[in-house]
Amino acid sequence: MDEIMDTPELENMEVDLFVQALHRRHGYDFSQYAPASLKRRVQQLAQQLQCRSVSGLIERVIHEPQLLPNVLDGLTVPVSDMFRDPAMFRTVREQVLPMLASYPQINIWQAGCAHGQEVYSLAILLEEAGLYDRTQIFATDLSERALQQAEEGIYPVRDAQQWSRNYQAAGGKRSLADYYSARYSLLKIDQRLRRNVTFARHNLVSDGVFCEAHLIFCRNVLIYFSNVLQDHVLSLFRDSLVRGGYLCLGLRESLDYASAVHDFTAFEEKMRIYRLTSHSEHEVT
Repeated sequence: MDEIMDTPELENMEVDLFVQALHRRHGYDFSQYAPASLKRRVQQLAQQLQCRSVSGLIERVIHEPQLLPNVLDGLTVPVSDMFRDPAMFRTVREQVLPMLASYPQINIWQAGCAHGQEVYSLAILLEEAGLYDRTQIFATDLSERALQQAEEGIYPVRDAQQWSRNYQAAGGKRSLADYYSARYSLLKIDQRLRRNVTFARHNLVSDGVFCEAHLIFCRNVLIYFSNVLQDHVLSLFRDSLVRGGYLCLGLRESLDYASAVHDFTAFEEKMRIYRLTSHSEHEVT
């Protein structure tokens, strides 16, 4: 008689089957996400949806398509803050935006925009630099639900105090309260910050070049990807940037092991800000 597999091996098998089912049933491929993080999220998702096991979750994913938004939210964890890592935003304010000011039109791609906090943080920086009127921000995410919330720009007012501290630490020139209205337990971002933002669904795993960008923000997304997928996404960013364009990653992310590393130089290594110096064989004309 064959030996019974231990629990971790069974759990891994269930997660693999879940990934296959999600891909075949709905077209979303999570096979190149970091295994440990993906396993943890899938198991948490099964608990949240009151499934006795991941196998039960597989059945529901196959037969209950209305669960897809919940599934994508559980797997992508769209969490962020305004002016997260204020020193990085200060660097963008003081060193990157003055360089972008030479362009008559500025395109920014915020990839993996989650619920939009960093999108509006960028809009505030641009507004205060006098650049927003000639800037277009393309904010993309895998999750339609996250995009909807980002477009609404409504957040818990309890976050305002921390966001205000972040804003001031990032070199804010006014009061953050100038950019939102508060009522009861919610705050709403001023509509003028949305005037040059386009929200759109984009899958970094399967979709191609999104726009010709002068600046790409993709922070704290790559840490959830396998090395192979990180390499794919970083090559996509390289091919989406104009020569001399900037790439901002999360503070725990880098280009060190990507095939595109030789096409970039470190503009501010500590802040994980890079500048495209060459497209190599992928040169855009």
